[in-house]
Amino acid sequence: MVKDDGKVQQECLTLPENVAIIAALLDAEAKEKKMARQVIMLQMAVTLIGASVAYSIKGTPQFAIAVLSGGGVSIVNGTLLAWRMDRAALHPAHEAHHQLRLMYYYAAERFLVAVVLLCICIAVLKLSPLALLGGFVIGQAVLPAGRLLLSSFKTEIVIKNV
Repeated sequence: MVKDDGKVQQECLTLPENVAIIAALLDAEAKEKKMARQVIMLQMAVTLIGASVAYSIKGTPQFAIAVLSGGGVSIVNGTLLAWRMDRAALHPAHEAHHQLRLMYYYAAERFLVAVVLLCICIAVLKLSPLALLGGFVIGQAVLPAGRLLLSSFKTEIVIKNV
């Protein structure tokens, strides 16, 4: 808004500027969804590698199953994160307070799902707690590391192509 002689004028974007902004937002959203799927696939790969390493070290399938289960819990957690991000993008909130409440709700939801699944694996399935938590930590570590790795890898490709 620009003040001109005590009156308030609104600056309006032209149609081509509006189209450019919308196209950029849709492109960014599509890239974010693609990256979320790639991070989940990376979590699966790292979990499988971790379970095979655990099996080769310990030699018992129960230990490898515990690592796989812990990694599976982290994959469920990452999938829930990607799903909630997608749902939030479908229904954008115009109120910052509402958006903040949703963020807290989704974080609490992910935390409770992870705790319940880990408790089920320990109490009901009687899996090794150390191996289970190790697999979970490995899977969870891939979330931020995978995002950094994928974003830096794409940046390097763009720089090399220029």
